Amino acid sequence: MTDMNNLKKLSKIGTYVPKQMELFQKLNETVFADGELSKKTKELIALAVALTTQCGYCLEIHREKAIEAGASEAEISETAFVAAALRAGAAITHATELIKE
Repeated sequence: MTDMNNLKKLSKIGTYVPKQMELFQKLNETVFADGELSKKTKELIALAVALTTQCGYCLEIHREKAIEAGASEAEISETAFVAAALRAGAAITHATELIKE
């Protein structure tokens, strides 16, 4: 399981590359702010991506943020199936590369 305590090490990474860390933090703040898409929608998208990439850290962070933004367990559950459909679709469409004419 993902040890969320590891995220405390981000500040150490930031000491090695402070400009990059600052820009990364600004990117996240900007991307996840309300805009054309609501914060809740963006967090649900982030959850779908995290389910697809299987990043435990992102799953936990964006689950919490989605709930804070008003996402219901039903919405989170539906998001999981969107991610599942994308993964399944990728497997099927990539299978076309295995078929010789």
